[in-house]
Amino acid sequence: MQPYIKYFTPADANKTLPLVRSIVRDILRDATMIKIISDNLDGEIENNNEVKILLSNIEGFTKELMEIGCYFKDWNFEVGLVDFPSIINDEEVFLCWKSDEDSINHYHSVREGFIGRKPIPEELLK
Repeated sequence: MQPYIKYFTPADANKTLPLVRSIVRDILRDATMIKIISDNLDGEIENNNEVKILLSNIEGFTKELMEIGCYFKDWNFEVGLVDFPSIINDEEVFLCWKSDEDSINHYHSVREGFIGRKPIPEELLK
């Protein structure tokens, strides 16, 4: 049985942005801390308790995003990419947001990913 997928309109997705933005900020903050610790320990972080806590935090934050219905997609932890399932022109797509953007204005097909980003049609943004 396929899990329930919540589909967002652009307006619905944009309404979630204050919370999503806060969660993504926390993910990027903790990922940055892991990178700093790793650099200071020459990459030897396997048994570091602080790193374990930070990784657990990141896992919790990504679960929060999934509970909202969206997905964290930036596993390099650089720009905070988040995808929101949607339907545009009878096609299943992802509304695509980066943490440096004020609102959700782009989407891409499920197959193309971020590289296939295109503007959401104007009539859907109203």
